[in-house]
Amino acid sequence: MSLINKMTWMGAVAGLALAGAVAGSPSASAESAADIAVKAAQQYKGTTLTVVWEAGLQALDPNNFSGPMWEKLTGIKIKVVEVQTAEMFTKIMQEYRAGTGAYDVINVIPSWMPDLANAGALEPLDSYVAKYGYADELQKIAPIYRDNQMKVNGKIYGFPDDGDVFVMYYRKDILTDPKNMEEFKAKYGRDLTVPKTWKEFDEVGQFLTDKLQPNTYGAAFFRQPPYAMYMFDERFRNEGGKFFDADTMKATINSDVGVKVLTEMREENKFMPPGVEQFGFVENLAAFLSGQTAMTISWPPYGRWAAGFGTDDAAMNWVPKSTIAGKVGYALPPGGHPELASGFALSIGSNSKNKEAAYLFAQWMNSEDISIQRTKLPTALRDPFRTSQYSDPGYLALWPDAKDYLQTLKDASEVGLLDLSLLQTDKYEEVLRQSISKLWAGEDPKAIMDKAAADWDAITAEIGVDKQKAVYADWAAKGGAYPK
Repeated sequence: MSLINKMTWMGAVAGLALAGAVAGSPSASAESAADIAVKAAQQYKGTTLTVVWEAGLQALDPNNFSGPMWEKLTGIKIKVVEVQTAEMFTKIMQEYRAGTGAYDVINVIPSWMPDLANAGALEPLDSYVAKYGYADELQKIAPIYRDNQMKVNGKIYGFPDDGDVFVMYYRKDILTDPKNMEEFKAKYGRDLTVPKTWKEFDEVGQFLTDKLQPNTYGAAFFRQPPYAMYMFDERFRNEGGKFFDADTMKATINSDVGVKVLTEMREENKFMPPGVEQFGFVENLAAFLSGQTAMTISWPPYGRWAAGFGTDDAAMNWVPKSTIAGKVGYALPPGGHPELASGFALSIGSNSKNKEAAYLFAQWMNSEDISIQRTKLPTALRDPFRTSQYSDPGYLALWPDAKDYLQTLKDASEVGLLDLSLLQTDKYEEVLRQSISKLWAGEDPKAIMDKAAADWDAITAEIGVDKQKAVYADWAAKGGAYPK
């Protein structure tokens, strides 16, 4: 739609939300968490809150939707500071150390939370939750996010606000084509089905490429940093790998499992489109939506865009038009335990001069009444994270297969794997990102992983083995650290 129509639409949605949040919400008679936040925040009319948000599509939420709506409801202005994801941790920490109080509400990737909380950069939220009656609604966040992405040392430092998880997308029409099914069974002695193991994935991918190339290849993935790092982390653990020896804190990513995973990742490129090693998020998306690939793994927005939902918005003109709407199926990736890759939580800067108002904005955005509206925005990339969102009638009606999509997201949330979360996690991740780049450059997988493990050990030694061991033990005890 045009920018004018877009703003008209946003205004209409905001008007509906305004009415619902104050008077007509399903829980209005009991005064919902959104209602409470709005009423309490009105005393801060005229205040401006600075909100740190991921640059790009993500920022369309506070810029065009929730920010303007909040100002209408409370008189509080929202100033959005857009930061590239790779720079967010550094900028948050720098601002905290500078003590400027420039940031009020902060988007935090959950794996950063121990670092930021232990440094003192984040405000504990428990007292606010009690004061403003938010505990019950927090319990309605899907358990994997609520129980594992909210607290550090028993205290709440952020509200899980984005259900990021990897999903496998596949062409239903290709995998159920009678001729393909007949030929596959003749070759492999089993039915052509959605792959549940990496061996099955490789067989299906190679079979489809052999038959359909160059028009269609069996699969493709994003291979550039940081995306491929998350795929390694997921697959490594599904294959039985552990990041560290829990007793010594020696890195074990160079185990036989780690070398096997890297080796197989590179081998799989052979049945993927030429140049797949250079695929990032957009290149992989374009290949799938154009019908060039039959299978891929990515975050939830791929599923919406493949169905054609929301891609006519002016802000989405970079997304290729889907040629495969109605032909896409959704499944858990091979191994059955998808990575809860990245995601975001809403936190409050400890140096904020407007902590109470900032908290109320975060509660309102994260609330059941408002967050369902935000997750249905076609542009803002917030994915379902509350149990009610997986069965929301409005979401179920967005496209014909939305019910299957939401069921897959729900299933994924119940068995998903948390990102590794340590002190100075960014340093460990940088080593993995470099390792993946070396893999595509042709270096030996065993040598790559031995060097990565040595680098991890050096980082651990610099931080302090006992100090990091305690943080790792806390993370490893969580339900989504390793497959159960």
